[in-house]
Amino acid sequence: MSDFAPHPAGYDSTQPAFDWSALLARHERWLRTAVFARLQETDGVDEVMQAVAVAAIRQQAPLLDLNKAAPWLYRLAIWQTLQYRRRAGRQRKLAGNYASALASDESIDTASDPLAWLLADERQQLTRLALERLSRKDAEILLLKYTEEWSYRDLAIHLGISESAVEARLHRARSRLRGELANLNVTGE
Repeated sequence: MSDFAPHPAGYDSTQPAFDWSALLARHERWLRTAVFARLQETDGVDEVMQAVAVAAIRQQAPLLDLNKAAPWLYRLAIWQTLQYRRRAGRQRKLAGNYASALASDESIDTASDPLAWLLADERQQLTRLALERLSRKDAEILLLKYTEEWSYRDLAIHLGISESAVEARLHRARSRLRGELANLNVTGE
């Protein structure tokens, strides 16, 4: 058999061909959120997701049970994210951190914006900063919980962990986020 395996392990040739694009499309949004939580940059998410699709189709780590596709894809996405971060780190080292010197600075036209918008924008920036200060795992589970609006059960299924593990991770992540927000002097509404 060649390196390219278009069907999951245990595939029966009497069954219709497996639709990898449908599987990837069904899980793409939450996988992108998990990848973003680990990378903290939007540019790399597309590259990682492309690598996840290629790895899934090539079956570098075979999917043995289609009912466990979500945790399998999650592990592929995390692996590809780590690979991307390694490559990006090497590129930054070679470029002498050139990219960080060119980081764009958002300019705000304060003359035409109301005070409420300005305060909300500042709060949003501080919340992003607090999220960046959290560990990747904490940021990931918080972003998946609140951007995807998933229940504990949904998180457990997609991440391949127990509901009690999800509950514990979310509790710790929320507590750490509250601590970081307090350090930044961000208070309630």
